[in-house]
Amino acid sequence: MNNGERQPYAIKSIFNSSAFFPLTTLVIYGVVIALTPEKALLALKNSMNVLLRMMIPLFFIFILMVMINLFLKPAKVAKYLGKGSGIKAMLLSAGAGIISAGPIYAWYPLLKDLRDKGAANSLIAIFLYNRSVKPFLLPIMIAYFGWIYVVILTIMTVLASFAMGYLINVFPEKPL
Repeated sequence: MNNGERQPYAIKSIFNSSAFFPLTTLVIYGVVIALTPEKALLALKNSMNVLLRMMIPLFFIFILMVMINLFLKPAKVAKYLGKGSGIKAMLLSAGAGIISAGPIYAWYPLLKDLRDKGAANSLIAIFLYNRSVKPFLLPIMIAYFGWIYVVILTIMTVLASFAMGYLINVFPEKPL
């Protein structure tokens, strides 16, 4: 394309819109149905199963987001979870990450909403890092690896989350 030529508006808007991924998926399914219909139906069935499993956690996260939007105002979020909010916010973020349940992708909309309301990137990183500590799995880990290993690993994971949160704050928000 020459420098003087411009892309048609319709093409530019499709590539910049939220419809790009679903449209691309539909095109791929169309091609696969044309080539191998039985495999396409199996893939569609598996996709529907994943979608149905996602619906329950996404529903609860949606309810949680509605509650946060109703009761938490951006000024409160910035006060408790904003930049320079302190050790209490870090511990709260770590604790929330540890007790959080469900698939991680279900938490992304909530975390983005909190970030948009003023939550610090470091606290979101701490939350995400601590998702790897699962209290209900600790007895199984102890049975396989022993309690000393599990205690050290858990403590190191939580401490590393604080280090990662610090490093997130060191780097600028927007790339240079």
